[in-house]
Amino acid sequence: MRNRFPNLAISQAQDALWVTINRPGDRNSLDSETIAQLQAQLEVAEASGVRAIVYQGSGEKYFIGGADGVEMYRLCPDEARGFSVRIQRLFNRMERSPLLLIAAIDGLCFGGGLEFALACDLRVASDGSRLGLPEVKLGIIPGGGGTQRLPRVVGFGRAVEMILCGRLHPAHDALEMGLVHAVVPATQLVNWAAEMVARVNAIPAFAFAAAKRAVYGSRSLPLEAGLGLEADRFAECFAENYFADRVREQLADGRLQSTRETHTEREVGEHGDV
Repeated sequence: MRNRFPNLAISQAQDALWVTINRPGDRNSLDSETIAQLQAQLEVAEASGVRAIVYQGSGEKYFIGGADGVEMYRLCPDEARGFSVRIQRLFNRMERSPLLLIAAIDGLCFGGGLEFALACDLRVASDGSRLGLPEVKLGIIPGGGGTQRLPRVVGFGRAVEMILCGRLHPAHDALEMGLVHAVVPATQLVNWAAEMVARVNAIPAFAFAAAKRAVYGSRSLPLEAGLGLEADRFAECFAENYFADRVREQLADGRLQSTRETHTEREVGEHGDV
């Protein structure tokens, strides 16, 4: 059977997929084929019932060494815009995913690789990693959303310095500026990611997806519209019985105390004697 994702190495554990960008001879860089495979694989993962994807890079030197410059240097302006739109489409799709997406960064993570990580929900880096957007040093600019997502993550001032100077930052600097959520020894990357997956597995999938959608909405919506989105997602959670069942359990076993009358007429009508 033909491998649908030859540029990805995929395994499953703990209700998560561990996806390795597997182009070691090309710095694990993102060419058009790998971009297409990552988007298709994400859609397969969402349909499979897993709760999370952990992304890694093959080898110890690169997480993702940018977009594929050998593909890009041949592009005319119209083709370059098309490439930018394709990679942005992947990262936008990642943000919309109801799954937890984790970038487990070990080694160099720059250009399109950092833009990929910025589209993930959580980022953990090994203590020897370096991260940045050095495109201006090569006469281009970030084309995968870096100029838009980075300021939203680290703030405008830090993003300006990173993008206009093109400097790579050590992992601990990235942690200090909020670019990554944790820095650990390389041997602990998998453990950190697995712990985050375990936490999410304990959360109802519908609540996680609603929370993710509401939080990401705050980055693009005015406050009033964002509050409306939050209220809508909040209301959707009440279509499920999970919250009500947990409250009833805690009232029944004494963990939750209340002076409020807990046996409402509606509950008695719906559930009989409580």
